[in-house]
Formats: sequence, C-alpha cells, structure tokens
Amino acid sequence: MAPPTSPIDVPGTQEIAVPAAARAEPRTTEPEPGRTGPDVGPVPGPDPEPDLVPPSSSRAGRNLVAAIGVGLGLGAVIIASLVVYRPAFLLVIAVAILVGVVELVRALESGSVRAPLLPLLVGTVAMLALAWTRGPDGLVVGFLLTVVAVLLWRLGDGPDDYLRDASAGVLVALYVPLLAGFAVLLLVPDDGVARVLAFIATVVGNDVGGYTAGVLFGRHPMAPTVSPKKSWEGMAGSVVACVLVATPIVVLALDGPWWGGVLVGVALAVTATLGDLGESLIKRDLGIKDMGTLLPGHGGIMDRLDSLLPSAAVAYLLLSWVAPPL
Repeated sequence: MAPPTSPIDVPGTQEIAVPAAARAEPRTTEPEPGRTGPDVGPVPGPDPEPDLVPPSSSRAGRNLVAAIGVGLGLGAVIIASLVVYRPAFLLVIAVAILVGVVELVRALESGSVRAPLLPLLVGTVAMLALAWTRGPDGLVVGFLLTVVAVLLWRLGDGPDDYLRDASAGVLVALYVPLLAGFAVLLLVPDDGVARVLAFIATVVGNDVGGYTAGVLFGRHPMAPTVSPKKSWEGMAGSVVACVLVATPIVVLALDGPWWGGVLVGVALAVTATLGDLGESLIKRDLGIKDMGTLLPGHGGIMDRLDSLLPSAAVAYLLLSWVAPPL
C-alpha cells in the first residue's frame, strides 16, 4: 500500500503530493544560553535528551548556579570599586569595555568583517578618559577622533570591502565605548556613586524581574525570530521590577520626585530589553551563540554589557533632568 500523502501548495505550481513520512516536523528555535531579561518558559517541542542538559540548568536554558555566582562576583567588584575609591570604577569600566570591544571585533571577524581593532582600543581609553576629565564635550571629541582614526587605519588594507569594514569599526565605537562613556558621566558629580548604583541596580532589576516573570508566566513571545525566549509577560515583570528598584533610589538617594523614579524605571526596562534584542540580532546575523566564553553562565563580557550600554545613555539624560546634580 502506498504511504499517505499530503498536498503542499507551491506558489505558481500545481499541488504536489508528498509522502507523509517525508514531511519534516516544524523546527523549534533553540534558545540562547546565558540570556536574561523578559524570557518565556520552556520552548515547545520534544524534551531534550537528559544527558545533554546539565543538572544545574534552569527551565530557561541557562546554568543558573554559574550565572548567579558570576553575577554576584561582578556586583561585588562594582560595589567595592565605587565605595572604596570612586575613580577605581573607571578602571573596572575600562577593562570591561576593552574586553567587550575585542569580543565584538572577533565576533564580526567570524562573519568576514574586519573592523580595525587597534584604533578602537586606543579610542576606547581616550573616550573614557575624556568623559571623566572633560565631560560630555570630551566624550564627543573622543568619539569623533576615534572614528577618524578607524577610517584612516582601514585605508592601509586597501580598497577591498573598505566601506563594510570601516562602517563596522564606526559601529563598534558607537555601540561600546561611546555608550559606556555615559556611565562615566554618571560618576562625575559629587553624588555620582548613587547615580551609577541607580543605573546598574535598575538594569539588574530588569534582568531578574524579566527572567522570573518570563519563566513563571511567559507564554507570548515578543520577538520570536530574534530572541525566542523574550515574552511580553517577562517584559511586564521587567517594568515592575525596574520601577520598584529605581523609585526609592531616585527619591531617597538623589532627592528626586517619585514620578522621576517611575520614569527612569520604565525607560531603563525598555532600553535594557532593546539592548538584549539588539545584541541577539547581531549574533543571529553572525551565526554565533555568545560573544565570548569568559563568564560561565553568561557568555562573554558583551553578553552582560548589551543591556547596560544603551541604558547608561538614557539613565544619564533622565537623571540629569529629574534629579539634577547639585
């Protein structure tokens, strides 16, 4: 007896009968390991083989024990640098951003894009130093000089793919050190420690609130083709958590209005989530899972900076408005 068949519509052709046994089952999109933010619960589909899933992995597909341990360690380093000696935080930022630049450039190379690394590293140090010593104007000047250096440096490799490689270098300069410079600007005022803690704690709240709400209640994907584990329920959890974290800090530590804390919380929930999605889009375009392997349970440094970088710029602008430095 012939196997059962099922017609398949092909535009511009007649129906084609294909044996049922040859019809492929719909593929489920593999979740990205080490992600945080508004996540959905388990991805539909057959259960993975037991021996392929580490015992410490969570329902969201990440090594939760390693992720928590690394997160606490990073938090301790940041808090210690802020409390003990404020300029030490500049060193923490500089190291993280330099590693992030290297990770992003190496990731681009996997897609045959050659962004000039040396001028980007030198420009990173210049931008952060000028932001600390000369404020916003210094940050902008450092960025423009870095862009010029990237364009000139790439000329040495000839005209082939010049526009592509030079554009990638400008993107790296804009995406990583320029946005990180706003975190330095947050630190400059006398109450800079409180401003930096408000910014970082709110973004952490986004990750924790989104992860928790997504795993428990996530059912409606936000951007399934970019990051299948982001859900609208997780986004709601992110907003609530960010508001609960930002409001008391803005009111008590920065003497700002309560509505300012709500505004900062909602805005950072949006920017942190967009940062997650933006990096996920880059990784999917390049065909990689993580930007690096430096942080167990998280991936690379860039996999932790993705939500922080755009949020730093928005936090600086909003806090300068709702709680101006004295």
